[in-house]
Amino acid sequence: MQIVDTDRAVRVLETAGAPVVYIAPEEIAAGSLRDASGTSFCEWKGTASYFGVLAGEHVAANAAWAYRAPTPPFAAIASWVSFYPALIDCLLDDEPVSPQPGGFYGGWVTLEIAGPIKGGPGSAGW
Repeated sequence: MQIVDTDRAVRVLETAGAPVVYIAPEEIAAGSLRDASGTSFCEWKGTASYFGVLAGEHVAANAAWAYRAPTPPFAAIASWVSFYPALIDCLLDDEPVSPQPGGFYGGWVTLEIAGPIKGGPGSAGW
């Protein structure tokens, strides 16, 4: 089930990480996101809220997040949503996206990305 098909997305580049793609909330199929408990904190962007992603009868828990009130430098992505490619299938211009290594970060790895990328073995101190 496809929940997003848009040309209204932005890439946020993070130090030593793969780009993270954020999508305007109105571009996401109505009813496909469920508020989830828990938050995380990014020293640059602020507090992230999480969503379960509904596809048919299946909910991928905490598979998406947004910064509802980001820090001023990231105000342009307020409430825009990103998805963890480790938890759901993501495509970028028809190319399957791989998750950033390590399971913590939400970077979108595509063929155009040259490493090294934070999250893999030996990169904990970056």
